[in-house]
Amino acid sequence: MLAPRIPTAGIGTREIVAPVLSPTDGACHDPEVRRPFPNAIWSNNVELFNDWMGFSGGGQAIGRYAHYLAGITWIGLLYFFNFIQGAAFGEMSDGAKGEALRKITWRTLWWFRWAALATWISGVWILAHQRALGSDFADYFSTSSGVGIAFGSLLGTTMAANVWMVIWPAQQIAIGSSVSVSEGGEADPEAPAAAKRAARASRVNTLFSIPLVFFMMWPSHFASSFGDEIMGGVGFGPSAGGRWTLWIVFLVIWVVIEASALGKLGGYDNAINRVVLDKHQSTIKIGFVITLVLYLLFEIVA
Repeated sequence: MLAPRIPTAGIGTREIVAPVLSPTDGACHDPEVRRPFPNAIWSNNVELFNDWMGFSGGGQAIGRYAHYLAGITWIGLLYFFNFIQGAAFGEMSDGAKGEALRKITWRTLWWFRWAALATWISGVWILAHQRALGSDFADYFSTSSGVGIAFGSLLGTTMAANVWMVIWPAQQIAIGSSVSVSEGGEADPEAPAAAKRAARASRVNTLFSIPLVFFMMWPSHFASSFGDEIMGGVGFGPSAGGRWTLWIVFLVIWVVIEASALGKLGGYDNAINRVVLDKHQSTIKIGFVITLVLYLLFEIVA
């Protein structure tokens, strides 16, 4: 016996399947209904799974949710290290600082590095669901929103690389040395240099986070002011010459600051690092200045 189809109002062509009960035992004998997860549920009745890989589908929604949660965790811990822990360590005795490194910083680094990786992976997942990765890929990245997303993606990738390739290895040395001393052993002679590497990379990540957040919110909330038709398809953006100007300025800033933080431009205590990275107050100010400069360039060329 076929189950009767009950039309539902207000939800297009979807239908709810009414179960067929046996007149003798009251059991449901409709094989579709007796399945734990009938195909109709996944394909028709749950919005999350409709158009999963589409531009506005459930895949992108889940990706964004994960991206926001992981990003909040990552950047929140980054700010904890730079704004709270650093200042507190400056007021602690060596013994107290060592204990905090072993009991607080070590645990925090677990969440920090994995949140960074989760943020990066979910960001790639979101990008994979974008309409821009179809036939209009090149056109999308010629728009204001596409340029902004490219800037943010490059900054985010750099920051995640700093976490896993600089901060985490360096902190393992520094904290390992502290553990050794606490157990009556010798300090690792590499520990001071490792701590400096970690501090510089963490501070440059703080600087990059300021324009990063701006350009991540840019496509959905402001790029349309420059002619982009975000919801309607690929729109207009800066001219080719304007894009070259934006990219040249951005890349110069990015390369110089990152190379300096990694000690490639005269060591970790060069003039740039002393001005930009020594004090977190200066780092914050310069982060906003860089964001403002890039925004004003959009105003000029877009």
